[in-house]
Amino acid sequence: MFIDNEQPLFGNQTLERVTSSCHSPPTNSPDLPQIAKLEQALSKTIQKNCKLEQQYSSLFNNINVGIFRTTPDGKLLEANPALARIYGYASPEHLLDCLTDVQTQLYVNPEKRQEFVELMYLQGYVRDFEVQVYHYSGEVIWISENAEVVRDTAGNICFYEGFVIDITERKRTELALKQSERRYKAQTEQLKRTLTQLHQTQSLLVQSEKLSSLGQLVAGVAHEINNPVNFVYGNLNPALEYASDLIGLLQLYQQYYPEPHPEIAEESEAIDIEFLMEDFPKTLTSMQVGTERIRQIVQSLRNFSRLDDEVMKPTDIHQGLDSTLMILKPRLKAKHDHPEIIVIQDYGQLPGDIICFSGLLNQVFMNLLGNAIDALDEAQLKGHFTGDKSPTIHIQTLTEGNEVVIRIADNAMGMSPQVKNRIFDTFFTTKPTGKGTGLGLSISYDIITQKHQGSLTCSSTMGEGSEFVIKLPLNQ
Repeated sequence: MFIDNEQPLFGNQTLERVTSSCHSPPTNSPDLPQIAKLEQALSKTIQKNCKLEQQYSSLFNNINVGIFRTTPDGKLLEANPALARIYGYASPEHLLDCLTDVQTQLYVNPEKRQEFVELMYLQGYVRDFEVQVYHYSGEVIWISENAEVVRDTAGNICFYEGFVIDITERKRTELALKQSERRYKAQTEQLKRTLTQLHQTQSLLVQSEKLSSLGQLVAGVAHEINNPVNFVYGNLNPALEYASDLIGLLQLYQQYYPEPHPEIAEESEAIDIEFLMEDFPKTLTSMQVGTERIRQIVQSLRNFSRLDDEVMKPTDIHQGLDSTLMILKPRLKAKHDHPEIIVIQDYGQLPGDIICFSGLLNQVFMNLLGNAIDALDEAQLKGHFTGDKSPTIHIQTLTEGNEVVIRIADNAMGMSPQVKNRIFDTFFTTKPTGKGTGLGLSISYDIITQKHQGSLTCSSTMGEGSEFVIKLPLNQ
């Protein structure tokens, strides 16, 4: 924008009225009628300019938008009443007297004034330049500036002129909206976390309730079986002694009465006394082995059924693993469509019993070993095991520093990275509908990490298998 330096844009303008009525015209001057026409035209122009000046002055003084003119170095040259009101001053004169350097006195951040000046230099104008400034009361307000560079005919910058709008209320509203949005987002995230926790808690409660009921049932059945089995087992040793005595007596009869009565001889042949004397002790011994096996199974059931322990107790980790394997043994045996699953129990030397929730830990063992068996069964159906390769579960226990480590690995088909990253998510499962709930690994993770302050991790390689690693602190 170019102007004549002697023609200000704001304020009162004066024009010199030029007339020659007081001087005699030269001999070569226009005639009097022509001069009269010129004077009439000039008078009309002056009247029109005065009217425009009055209109501009009214607009300048009464508009609600603050109008300003400043030098590039920050000196305020001119201001209208609206600008004084926006900044909190009594009048434009009061504003001009008090505000001598807008960069240091007006701008909250003086660097914003420098940014304003650079934009004016590069572009020649600014639009909607929002900045914080100081109100006369000391309060910080927001304004939006629009300005242009005014140059002289030689192209030199004379000053900046433009207008200011108070946008404090708008900014406060925007800030309130942003704060409300942030609160809404935070509340939404909190609700999502709460919902997830509710799902996890619900699933854990449902699973715990089921397992608690199962544990009570198993414990009751084990108790009922245990009594008669103990009765049988306790009487087998005397029965073996009685059988041995009776067989000894029969042998003495055979020795001293080699020719028995015909009826006795007929009955002896009918019952095959020789075979009976040989096989009866073996039968009793087999019964003794069988009852011992039943007692072991009952003991395993009783150990595994301790799912409702409410306090941590010293627990034999190896016994828990053995009990779980005992219950899963039918699934490990060979079937018509796949061979036996080999279990390698590589137990290390642990520093005595480990303080933990024994029943919950057995639940984790059951979930991990059950998933390993499922993976091996699936791999078998897909022809994964060929040649000398057999389905295998490797269980290893050891201590590392102040932690006991339990590794459960299989040589199935492994998992993709996408599946591995989600295996501990609640309700996530790769099993067909009706065969999996997606709760086992999620609950196992919570039991290890939250109940025992340990860690449960998984590593897997496609085509080679997966390994779950449980780490429990020795000092709970």
